[in-house]
Amino acid sequence: MKSDVFSRPLRAAAMLTALVAAGGVRAEGVKLPEIAPAKLVEALRAGGHVLYLRHAVTDKEGADQVSATMGDCSTQRTLSAQGWKDAQMIGAAVKLLGIPVAGVVSSEYCRAWQTAEIAFGRHIKNPALNFEKAEKYSEAQTRAMKARVTPLLAQVPPAGFNTVIVGHDDPFEAATGHYPEPQGKLVVLKPDGKGGFALVGGVDPGAWGALLAGR
Repeated sequence: MKSDVFSRPLRAAAMLTALVAAGGVRAEGVKLPEIAPAKLVEALRAGGHVLYLRHAVTDKEGADQVSATMGDCSTQRTLSAQGWKDAQMIGAAVKLLGIPVAGVVSSEYCRAWQTAEIAFGRHIKNPALNFEKAEKYSEAQTRAMKARVTPLLAQVPPAGFNTVIVGHDDPFEAATGHYPEPQGKLVVLKPDGKGGFALVGGVDPGAWGALLAGR
């Protein structure tokens, strides 16, 4: 029987995602479950999770999905010096904490695959993680992002490992109802093997030092 602890956040996410698609509310009201850092690390060491990492801090703000050309970083926001440092810290912390990682998937945007490469030394680009080409999404565009991203979040990793996905805020919000703030935020999900998943918890980019200190 599926635990209600996991089903409640998913039901809430589904409801709020529908409201967002209809132009009702912003879905940042979907909160991540509270979980002790030590317990979260213990769960990740056992594998079986999807680690969704919003790309690290960029050199500027603003939506670039309308004008960005894939493969041309000069048309996109790219990582700032702080973003490089944060990505390095995240990758080093995951390794030092003994969190096993199998595949690393990123969107085609430079800031995403740069984060993946700096943190984990590898990546495979997947256009399913890209934005829709609009600053304000229609209901159809929100549904399209959800349809593309949800299967990736629900895919069960190889036994004993976790999968890392490096992407963006809006596609993740469309799929889960949770807005991953700030840049560099890592959200942990648990696929259920039936096409669904649960939001488990998250780690802000500045919290990795404390996690290492408590290991």
